[in-house]
Amino acid sequence: MTSLEQRLRALASADLQGIRRGIEKESLRAQPGGGLALTPHPAALGSALAHPNITTDFSESQLELITGVHAGVASCLDELTQLHQFVYREIGDELLWVGSMPCGLPADETIPIGRYGASNVGRAKSVYRMGLGHRYGRRMQTISGIHYNWSMPGVSNDGYFALIRNFRRHSFLLLYLFGASPAICSSFVAGREHRLQALGNHTLHLPHATSLRMGRLGYQSDAQASLSVSYNSLDNYGASLHEALTRPYPPYEALGILNPGGEYNQLATTLLQIENEFYGTIRPKRVIRPGERPLHALRERGVEYVEVRCMDLDPFEPVGIGAGTIRFLDVFLLHCLLADSPPDTPHEISALARNQHRTAERGREPNLRLERGRHEVTIAEWGAQLLEECGPIAAALDAVQGGSSHRDALASAAVALRDPERLPSARVLNAIRREHDGSYIGFVKACSERIKQVLTHRPFPAEMQTRFGRLATESVEEQQRIEGADTVPFEAFRQQYLSPQRLVV
Repeated sequence: MTSLEQRLRALASADLQGIRRGIEKESLRAQPGGGLALTPHPAALGSALAHPNITTDFSESQLELITGVHAGVASCLDELTQLHQFVYREIGDELLWVGSMPCGLPADETIPIGRYGASNVGRAKSVYRMGLGHRYGRRMQTISGIHYNWSMPGVSNDGYFALIRNFRRHSFLLLYLFGASPAICSSFVAGREHRLQALGNHTLHLPHATSLRMGRLGYQSDAQASLSVSYNSLDNYGASLHEALTRPYPPYEALGILNPGGEYNQLATTLLQIENEFYGTIRPKRVIRPGERPLHALRERGVEYVEVRCMDLDPFEPVGIGAGTIRFLDVFLLHCLLADSPPDTPHEISALARNQHRTAERGREPNLRLERGRHEVTIAEWGAQLLEECGPIAAALDAVQGGSSHRDALASAAVALRDPERLPSARVLNAIRREHDGSYIGFVKACSERIKQVLTHRPFPAEMQTRFGRLATESVEEQQRIEGADTVPFEAFRQQYLSPQRLVV
């Protein structure tokens, strides 16, 4: 019996039944013609600052829908579906863009940054986004995806960091199986150097790409590439982030906090303005108290859950992710937790970055090889080994929950591993070529229109509309309360919040 199987047997049924998950799903609001909607966040959706379920991400045009914490996959998807139904009823003829790579974009400086009102907290959120725009460009920030939050009772800090190390080693499999962004609208890279190939009408692609979102064109940063963050312990991770949050970075110092007109360029001149600026495929998380820094919360109270950040929106699924994918993620995350997880090293961290880029940009290339230790191995070979090791985990989850849904999800993954044409990335390219004259915008617009029609025609009881309407009203009232409670000028608030002392226990 392997050590993984021994650890699996040692888990109680209550541990497996205690798995909890939640979803955060980003989507751009798009005009009917496929361009970015430049309208403000719809007032009927409530306050983006204070609503518990409906907010914005980087842009005023970029919705983020957030479920609560759920014991069941079906209930989680039900809530996410209801949020979509409510939003669709309030956005008129606009679409929710169902692709991870953005719709047609205007000039970079005209992409609207999220606005959160006049409070110090609200202003800080907008200034942070202004900083992101200066540092990385606004277009990059319009990329959207699914964040999957996951926890299991009884997992220690060391257990979660062991999970994270294995996730980073093996997340290539998720990019391969579920990546759905092999093509983009050419407006995304206007004026930038790139290695993409023309596909058709204002459309660029890489022929074997799985997830351009997770490749060099996506959430990448030359500045952050200098960070070699270790996940060997909470202390190691905290120290790495602490330095990035407190060490001035010369190019950002040159940009300055204020522009000559006295308006804010960014929150800070450090390598990271705040913790959320650190890009990664997975994060350790802890619910924070009002005004608390996330790193302080982690250091004081430990890891509460992990946030998986590498999942593309699936344009073939009504809410961007399906039940089978979620069940596969549950199996995969348990494998990451239970398998042996040696410490990471700077050499391995560099290799993992190369593996991510290879898979994102060339994942379906026949016999593509990834780095594993001192050797290279094909994606198909490594992936098959991981899926085989996941078999007992899927069986254990099915035994606890009944049915065969986890084993079915694993079997579907095994079929796709052997037949890349079944992968979402291949299906996207085939549909663009065959049904939309090579147009990425045409393909995603058609998917967005179809999904909007499907979800607006599903039953949506009046009491549900009333409940979401009440949440919107309450969020506006909460924003007003927050604005009325401010007692210090914004600059004093900014300096206090960013004080290095706020990061330590």
